[in-house]
Amino acid sequence: MAMRIFVGSLRLTILPILFAALLVLPPMAAQAAADPTPEDRAAIVQVIRNQLAAFQRDDGPAAFSFSSAKIQSMFGTPENFMRMVRAGYAPVYRPKSVVFLELVNLRGTHVQRINFVGPNGRPWLAQYPMVRLPDGSWRINGAILWPLPGGST
Repeated sequence: MAMRIFVGSLRLTILPILFAALLVLPPMAAQAAADPTPEDRAAIVQVIRNQLAAFQRDDGPAAFSFSSAKIQSMFGTPENFMRMVRAGYAPVYRPKSVVFLELVNLRGTHVQRINFVGPNGRPWLAQYPMVRLPDGSWRINGAILWPLPGGST
């Protein structure tokens, strides 16, 4: 099964094995290697829920504010960010349903897994790598979507 990664208006299809290979590389930013605490879990889920709520309101500045500095620098403005989300992340932008799964630690990076059902009824698995800011708050450092079997298209 191939996965899709969207960067700006560029859509790439990559085999999951390539993504798995990326996971064995050292993390880009030093993060706590410890398992997430219950407080971390709650804070991470809330940040993602806040961004999803901002998408529902079409509130680009709010949605953009929950992204990491790396993501913000990639897109530059909330308008560019929202354009990319609308074009390539319909399951995240307008989900029919959202189910938070486990929060895992992959090589020092906390990654929240989520099942989405997109607006067309197709199920997706998302992985959200997270970064902790110096003040202890969390930001979203990307989203990777894999289509799941089932659902309508």
